[in-house]
Amino acid sequence: MAELDKIVDQLSKLTVMEAAELAKKLEEVWGVSASLAPVALATNQTSSDTSASNADEKSDYDVMLESIGDKKINVIKEVKAITGLGLKESKDLVESAPKIVKSAVPHEEAKKMKEKLEAAGATVSLK
Repeated sequence: MAELDKIVDQLSKLTVMEAAELAKKLEEVWGVSASLAPVALATNQTSSDTSASNADEKSDYDVMLESIGDKKINVIKEVKAITGLGLKESKDLVESAPKIVKSAVPHEEAKKMKEKLEAAGATVSLK
């Protein structure tokens, strides 16, 4: 360990130009490129972050009531059942379409809500 401490001390005393020259010499002797390793690590990290964020983005959906269609009363009843709102609040929500009925819903649950609302006569989208 004392040997490593001496090397660290010597490296700390190098100027920027001397450190750059040392890096070039080490690349030649060891047959590697110091500039490629950080880029490869950054690229791998970015791609894994992207795939993780894509998975997160697609896990929750907003159920958007686009239009109520011809069966307004059926749509109001379904919105009331889905949201737990009172009759007046459900009616107001339906009449103000396009409007989000429920936010941050898991995909399967959002698909079921969409099917129920469409069966009641509404036009619905998942966002």
